[in-house]
Amino acid sequence: MTNSWIVCPRPNPQNRLRLFCFPYAGGGGSCFRSWTRCLPPEIEICSIRLPGRENRQREAPLKRLKPIIENLAPVLRPYLNQPFAFFGHSMGALLSFELAREFRRRNWPNPVYLLVSGSRAPQLPDPEPPIHRLADTKFIKKLERLKGIPEEVLENQELMQLFLPTLRADFELLETYHYLEEKAFDFPIAAFGGLEDNKVSLEELAAWREQTKSEFSLQMFSGDHFFLHTSNRELQPALAQQIQKLLIFK
Repeated sequence: MTNSWIVCPRPNPQNRLRLFCFPYAGGGGSCFRSWTRCLPPEIEICSIRLPGRENRQREAPLKRLKPIIENLAPVLRPYLNQPFAFFGHSMGALLSFELAREFRRRNWPNPVYLLVSGSRAPQLPDPEPPIHRLADTKFIKKLERLKGIPEEVLENQELMQLFLPTLRADFELLETYHYLEEKAFDFPIAAFGGLEDNKVSLEELAAWREQTKSEFSLQMFSGDHFFLHTSNRELQPALAQQIQKLLIFK
């Protein structure tokens, strides 16, 4: 199975679980390519690639969450024939959360785990004023201050100009998101955060507890908002441990 939305760097017919990974603002499927070498072989990585990045660069990025969910849900349906989990970082956490809600509305299989990283709980309002309408210079300065984009992208002017439309669209998606109250999930949630993250606090991560009636855990790692890259050697085993605890009982 192949399509433009999903990238499986190392398909594994013998896997026991599919881990769908959702990227941060401006990120693509390549964010998680290296994970295939670090996670146990029974976990198959399937990265989500949104319009407007990588080999979908010529497609217009989507500026609202609803059309992403409506387009992505049916694409994922054939992949739900075995246990699966969601991992999302920053914007990706919100996407994975709302996608899990959509699956529940359609009476489709639920993920066995929702793993959220570098993201405040969805019921909490964004304390920062919107920035997606700012002029380029001011928009980039805000991104620098928020540390919401990897430094290697910010420091490359040519790359920034290429990424600006997608970044604006992603921030517009985040800044126009409206949370609606629904019942909590029946499956566990694990939250992960960076100790030096000035964008998402420990309390904002802990508020994810309200979104599940099952188990909840919270782990912090050294690093800022992009600790998933700088502390990946610690994060990936922590993810694997959480998932494998469930697989033991499957």
